[in-house]
Amino acid sequence: MNKDVRTSSRPQEGPGFCDITSAVRSPCCTILESISDGVFTIDTQKRITSFNRAAETITGFTQQEAIGQFCFDIFRADICESSCALAGTLSTETPQINLPAWIITKDGEQKPIRLSTNILRDREGAIIGGVETFRDLSELEELRRQIDQKYMQEDIVGKHPRMRALLTFLPDVAESGSPVLIQGPTGTGKELVARAIHNLSPRSNGPFIAVNCAALPESLLESELFGHVKGAFTGAVRDKPGYFLEADQGTLFLDEIGAASFAFQSDLLRVLENHEFTPVGATRSVQSDFRVVAAANIPLKELVERGEFREDLFYRLNVVTLDLPPLKERREDIPLLADRFIAQLNLQQGRDIQGLSPLALNALLSHTFSGNIRELRNAIEFAFIACKGPFIELEHLPPEIGSGDTSQSAELSDRDLEEAEKIRTVLEQCRHNREHAARTLGVSRSTLWRRMKRLGLLDSAN
Repeated sequence: MNKDVRTSSRPQEGPGFCDITSAVRSPCCTILESISDGVFTIDTQKRITSFNRAAETITGFTQQEAIGQFCFDIFRADICESSCALAGTLSTETPQINLPAWIITKDGEQKPIRLSTNILRDREGAIIGGVETFRDLSELEELRRQIDQKYMQEDIVGKHPRMRALLTFLPDVAESGSPVLIQGPTGTGKELVARAIHNLSPRSNGPFIAVNCAALPESLLESELFGHVKGAFTGAVRDKPGYFLEADQGTLFLDEIGAASFAFQSDLLRVLENHEFTPVGATRSVQSDFRVVAAANIPLKELVERGEFREDLFYRLNVVTLDLPPLKERREDIPLLADRFIAQLNLQQGRDIQGLSPLALNALLSHTFSGNIRELRNAIEFAFIACKGPFIELEHLPPEIGSGDTSQSAELSDRDLEEAEKIRTVLEQCRHNREHAARTLGVSRSTLWRRMKRLGLLDSAN
């Protein structure tokens, strides 16, 4: 908005009350209710006087909950206390355009937004409040993270107690700067945790260098780790930094450290002593300031006991150890992970798949997932190829999952039963008016209809 918003001088219901909410049938309000951007207005005391449907969806608060409340109690943005955009606009009469911010929704979720503000005036030109528009950038932020691989703590999905404990501990681990050893079966998300540690740490602006220790050939080991200077050997036509130098001021992630050769282990231990090494063919040593995060799919203590890993290197790496459980031990996280993968694939492929049918979800819950989270994501990606409708059905899953024993799958999961009960309760409170129920639940009417269809509630609804 580039011009002040003016309203009529109709009787007001309080100081600075904007009559937008009372003129619900006006063309202005029809437009505000149909756009995808959130819009709310405030009076001169910062109390909300109107709150459109998109604002309800983005924040999770209903119009009834928002109107009359202070804007900072409903629109909980990170800039509210330090540099409130609406306060600045009201004091300077200058619009604020396209400011970045994060809000906390009613459910406690953090969402990235862009917001703009402007003055509200009556027909005589007197200031009666302000208006703020804001856009949810969650999908764009998700795409950006996937492109940049800037994974943060909130990207690690899980409500299993061990995962919640890990998430609580993760910021402290990231801040410490100590070496970290991440252990867990293949496919449990060790690199995701490593990237989150890096991005939460003071080194987040530095490089994240990932090295697959099992794939390093002995013949190129020193050159890959230490780098080389021009002319060091045949084919060395220019200076090349090694992994140690590339990770300077950042994080060196050593994946599959348990499969590293003894030569690699010796070189790594030597460098970790003082972070100093000599590139191949060089005459002087160089230093690199990097943090080590290592990952192993077999506990290193077992490898030490079997004589397959250096004990001195193990104790050098084993300052902080994070153990990731296999997916079969955290089955309650399968629906959360599946929802995350569906959202990601919808963005990547331009699809609009709404979720899993109860039969498909129960098939996933009963599968062993020896490949852990990686196997679950592959299953969802396979389903995207086969699925042409709004929901992933049992027949869309890979054969080894979809053809399993489903004799107990006809029943809804506990999560589905809770959702169904919640919808029934809200429908009864709203006298089976689906539009009112959708607004109460903070979703669109079409989304409510799809959820009712998936849960088998349409036949029982009025």
